Amino acid sequence: MKFRMLVCASALLVALPGGARAADATQKFPLKPIRMVMPNAPGSGTDTLGRIVAQGMGEVLGQQVIIDNRPGAGGTLGMEIGKSANPDGYTVIFASPPALTVAPFVQKRQPFDPMTDFEYITTIGVTPNVLIVSPSLGVNSVAELVELARAKKGSLNMASAGPGSQSHLAGALLLSLGRFDSLHVPFKGGAAVPSVMTGETHWSINPAPSVIGMLRGGKLKALGHTLPARTALLPDMPTIAESVPGYSYSAWNGVIAPRGTPRALLDRLRNTLVTTMARPEVRSAMAGQATEIMLTTPEAFRKLVQETIVHNVKLVKALGLTTE
Repeated sequence: MKFRMLVCASALLVALPGGARAADATQKFPLKPIRMVMPNAPGSGTDTLGRIVAQGMGEVLGQQVIIDNRPGAGGTLGMEIGKSANPDGYTVIFASPPALTVAPFVQKRQPFDPMTDFEYITTIGVTPNVLIVSPSLGVNSVAELVELARAKKGSLNMASAGPGSQSHLAGALLLSLGRFDSLHVPFKGGAAVPSVMTGETHWSINPAPSVIGMLRGGKLKALGHTLPARTALLPDMPTIAESVPGYSYSAWNGVIAPRGTPRALLDRLRNTLVTTMARPEVRSAMAGQATEIMLTTPEAFRKLVQETIVHNVKLVKALGLTTE
């Protein structure tokens, strides 16, 4: 009995320093810059939001948070790079619905599982999409666009950032609920917005950060946004749902990490993000991008992703979207 007690006591003495070292490492984290994988191109609306968050995080942590843009395959490339990263807290991924809840479900071979391959930290905000038209089209409301599209019997063009993109799915949902037709014209990335501005295409639905500058300059006309209710961030803009009941298609953004990242580091990162998003300069910058700050628990974030997958996969199947 005495021998057993001595063994247990010795094991305890060995274990304590290791536990203390782990706790000390968490307290000192981060000791080097953190990489934030961005599955979007530089200058995109999502990239703009990520850079606001990364800069704020870096100031809170006292270490740089470096954006690593990895666009491609609808966001799949960046998500796979993030999934395969060392789960040591020094790599996080800036996640949005197209890359996390659409892209993996239009591949012949699903490249990752959104529900099992990542650790969820928190959402950071929700961003409306905006229905834009060229000022030369001569419509001033969603109802007028629907009426014109019906009269033109499908000859109006709807621009998108490509098959399966947020703008494509948002537009397809409007066509379905609004009961009218438009010819889908897919572009690569941000080229859809200039096509509407020049009159090459007639309308498009795009993230507010990607169009807000051109709206303020009068180069585009906004007919409505995709949140279910009006927002003070776009005070003069009605919702699309006011003309097309039931319409809602906005985007959240959040921060996730590779599976296996230690819980203590995930908690540290989440606390950092909560502090970051409370900073006045961050709140002001997010408002300037028409983004409402929304912080959640990891469990609530995971649930939101699951609900978004169900919604988007339904649209993907209805459109028959697959990769070549």
